[in-house]
Amino acid sequence: MFDLLIRNAQVAQADGRTPPADVLCHAGRIERIAPSIDAEARETVEAGGHLLLPGVIDPQVHFREPGATHKEDLASGSRAAVRGGVTSFLEMPNCRPPTTNQEQLDWKLAQAAQTAVANYGFFIGATKDNLDALNSVQPACGIKIFMGASTGDLLVDQQSDLERIFANGERLIAVHAEDEARINERTAALLNDLTQPPPYEIHSQIRDTQTALIATGRALELSKKYGRRLHILHLSTGEEVDYLRNDKPAQVTCEVIPNHLFLNTHDYAQLGSRVQMNPPIREPGNAERLWAGLHEGTIDIIATDHAPHTLEEKDQPYPKSPAGMPGVETSLPLMLTALQKGQCTLAQVLAWMCSGPAEVYGIANKGQLMEGYDADLTLVDMTATHPIRNEEVFSRAGWSPFAGRQLTGWPLYTIVGGRVVFDNGAVRPGVLGKALSFDFTT
Repeated sequence: MFDLLIRNAQVAQADGRTPPADVLCHAGRIERIAPSIDAEARETVEAGGHLLLPGVIDPQVHFREPGATHKEDLASGSRAAVRGGVTSFLEMPNCRPPTTNQEQLDWKLAQAAQTAVANYGFFIGATKDNLDALNSVQPACGIKIFMGASTGDLLVDQQSDLERIFANGERLIAVHAEDEARINERTAALLNDLTQPPPYEIHSQIRDTQTALIATGRALELSKKYGRRLHILHLSTGEEVDYLRNDKPAQVTCEVIPNHLFLNTHDYAQLGSRVQMNPPIREPGNAERLWAGLHEGTIDIIATDHAPHTLEEKDQPYPKSPAGMPGVETSLPLMLTALQKGQCTLAQVLAWMCSGPAEVYGIANKGQLMEGYDADLTLVDMTATHPIRNEEVFSRAGWSPFAGRQLTGWPLYTIVGGRVVFDNGAVRPGVLGKALSFDFTT
């Protein structure tokens, strides 16, 4: 007997075609895809003609465990993930204590094995003095470098330290590309003489487009100098797109997040610190340049940088208000709504959110809906719209910067390893994800 049979789905292909088919899953893999399958399975899902996609891989989340579990942990973050059709996530190291050695990575892996309902992988965080760990800990999806200060204590901004990291090892390096020296200069220029708390939108002025462009250029030059595999996280400016369009070696990839595609500085007026993040949201018109970068292939993939904080924390006056916002459970509906509006194609969404992240991080057998691939899937409803409501958010943060937006493409079912984990609004008990593996030779 097989594990799962999905009947009457529109099965998304990499080229954007959606032929009607049944999908049979067994032992964690897609066993068969055919127009009609006559087989016995422990569970049958009637898809009703809805769209079946490969599960989304979100390659940048912050689930806050250990150290800040009042606003998220691996259990709550992964529940939010599957609610949004995300079946695998890569989690960042800036927790407390930070993930900077084998002991801390092992702790996270053990915790995820007990609580995460999606598949999981973890970054190792770079410091100025943990070079041996950066290249020896296993398994890690990459090295995270904070070139500009953000949440946590993992700043590495001195050239000698960056040179040493890039020059030694082969593991992918992912950078938060903001220039710390310029942040400090802009902070002194814009904040030091103020007698009252400034408006939240000053955050986008302090961490301006040059702050991002300087750091991206610096990381790119290091990658070229040492031939090192580089991934630029949450690219936020049209200036960076222009720069990379003219000079992007084969070993360099980059990503964009929905916050920079769908929000801009006008949103500070209504949402205040709820749209404060690093790197910050940009002026109106910038998003069109990011979309252009996606369409032409300068930008490779989409992540979320899911970074939850409580509303009590966010409501503090600037600069005490922390940067970051939740997003793991809304990224797919946001992009599928953009698809319906003609901003992208289904083939592009699949490449940016499913197969692309698998390719960037060398994750085998994921990201495509094909026989032999892992049965990580999501069945979405493209026929109805539903608003984002804060009271329905699965993240422990309990809010979304996109609250009130009407979106289509919400998941009806999310399937991890051939087992239904999200079922029409609820997470089933007893289903857990597995640790991902990463091949850095690809």
